[in-house]
Amino acid sequence: MRTQPLYSLEFFPPKTLEGIQKLRAARAELRALSPAFCSVTFGAGGSTREGTLATVIEIRSEGMEGAPHISCIGSTRSGIRDVLAEYRRHGIRHLVALRGDLPSGAVDTGEFRYASELVAFIRDETGDWFHIDVAAYPEFHPQSRNPMDDVASFARKIDAGANSAITQYFFNADAYWHFVDVCRSRGIDVPIVPGIMPIGSFTKLARFSDACGAEIPRWIRRRLEGFGDDVASIRAFGLDVITRMCASLIERGAPGLHFYTLNQASLTSTIWRSLGLTEKASEAAVQGK
Repeated sequence: MRTQPLYSLEFFPPKTLEGIQKLRAARAELRALSPAFCSVTFGAGGSTREGTLATVIEIRSEGMEGAPHISCIGSTRSGIRDVLAEYRRHGIRHLVALRGDLPSGAVDTGEFRYASELVAFIRDETGDWFHIDVAAYPEFHPQSRNPMDDVASFARKIDAGANSAITQYFFNADAYWHFVDVCRSRGIDVPIVPGIMPIGSFTKLARFSDACGAEIPRWIRRRLEGFGDDVASIRAFGLDVITRMCASLIERGAPGLHFYTLNQASLTSTIWRSLGLTEKASEAAVQGK
């Protein structure tokens, strides 16, 4: 089990040449932060499979660890087996295993129903080759009937062989710590890393949060609404809120932070440097020797 805090980043595979160039520029800035790894999302039904792998390969060529996502909904065992074999051929040792979403208009859920089935399949096919991260939901998944069902679902992923977890982003740290406490009470002791979403646009944040079930606390929503189109004020307020929350999480012993960058560098870099995360990681590495 990992014992030192890990600070990491998430990107999505660009679909255009302009997007590729912008992501390269963002990574050039973020590379100076020395992240533990960079995960890359995997589109619904594997729709970005080639883009995901290409982005991971570029990340590795730049001297950083790349961890591709792999999702199973709408997929076959044969298809997932091929993806795993491709990742192994490239020497990739770290995956983020998710259930994922069906492509728009698709109705066939494929041969997997849950992420726990995917994790078990990966372990059956590849043994301990991959370090497997899975998703966790401190405010519980929107499709769960209740919070305890969601914890039970998370436990099944760990029992299937997951090594650690990255949470959906949140703005209420108490929800995260309550989730961790409940998991610990059930004997789940893997690292559960908080997912962090920097705030740069209220409109985008509200849309993302409504889609994934992440609650924006009333006081934050009201402040953001009050800024209207004042982008500078939204950015300054967001940086303050997220930096304070991250500092509190680290102080209380969170096993790291995982930043959802949306392929942009500025906000994540500012928060990261304000927290001194690179220095903390370096100190932990020295102490671990």
